[in-house]
Amino acid sequence: MSSAAAYAVSAPDAPFEKITIERRELGPTDVLIDIKYSGICHSDIHTARNEWGGTQYPCVPGHEIAGIVAAVGSDVTTHRPGDRVGVGCLIDSCGECEPCQDGDEQFCRKGALPTYNGRLPEGHTFGGYATQIVVTEEFVLSIPEEIPLDAAAPLLCAGITLYSPLRNWAVGQGTRVAIVGMGGLGHVGVKIAKAMGADVTVLSQSLSKKDDGLRFGAEDYYATSDPDTFKKLRKRFDLIINTVSVNLDIDKYMGMLAIDGTLVELGIPEKPISVRVSSLTNGRRSLAGSMIGGIAQTQEMLDFCAEHGIVAEIEVISADKIDEAYDRAVASDVRYRFVIDTATI
Repeated sequence: MSSAAAYAVSAPDAPFEKITIERRELGPTDVLIDIKYSGICHSDIHTARNEWGGTQYPCVPGHEIAGIVAAVGSDVTTHRPGDRVGVGCLIDSCGECEPCQDGDEQFCRKGALPTYNGRLPEGHTFGGYATQIVVTEEFVLSIPEEIPLDAAAPLLCAGITLYSPLRNWAVGQGTRVAIVGMGGLGHVGVKIAKAMGADVTVLSQSLSKKDDGLRFGAEDYYATSDPDTFKKLRKRFDLIINTVSVNLDIDKYMGMLAIDGTLVELGIPEKPISVRVSSLTNGRRSLAGSMIGGIAQTQEMLDFCAEHGIVAEIEVISADKIDEAYDRAVASDVRYRFVIDTATI
């Protein structure tokens, strides 16, 4: 075992405190990573505060990890010391079931192992709010030189969460895409969809981030608080991606889909959603869901972002500001993703 410094919470209402955690010894197929930056995802907040239930304490969140390889096991062939690498939401899966064999490790039938709060025989996994992590080589991503490490970190969750549905629903030149929400997920989605050739519209509660949305590549930007928005955009879009975790009036959004259009849910609202069947049958529309992506697709996303100059818009913070950052993120007071500089741990 090896020791690493980390920031953890000990209870749902406890502040973050510095602790020492144990990482497993380097095995033959393992990679030891010196973590340089760790993004703050809204799911970190839900988990740390036990808002979804099932949080194991002490909890060290963080699944948007960017760093440098410090050492590798004897059988590792894909990475070597000094490489720029990343770790996302998963650090292992069975590797044998059909989803794993198809590159969809996130749907592993035996249950993929989350980067943090994942159950182990001896306890649970600790995430990226730390100085080091040990990960099996198949779950370590290469970060291209074109992407700064700090701005790369959020791509390991926010980036793949948007890239996966855009790719899976075959977005390309002229596809009419709407992104609901202009937060940590939405702003990356606008950039990626634009780079794929889509005509992008942002649907946000207000117009407060309109200038940013247009700068990131959106053609149009509408406020969903304005009832006329749903009339103006009726039957407009081939694909709508909802990044927010609140309960929306799904039927109103379905009405903005063209024939054969799809509304993809990414956010997980507190309560079940409802939809009229007629919203689906009228126009052969679909309601679907998506979550992150497999390891190969995540690498594809990183390479795509490097090719097109796409990075997350970030605010780098020191580790002693995590509690403040959580409160600000809940209040939507960040443009657009907090990233922890782990040198401050």
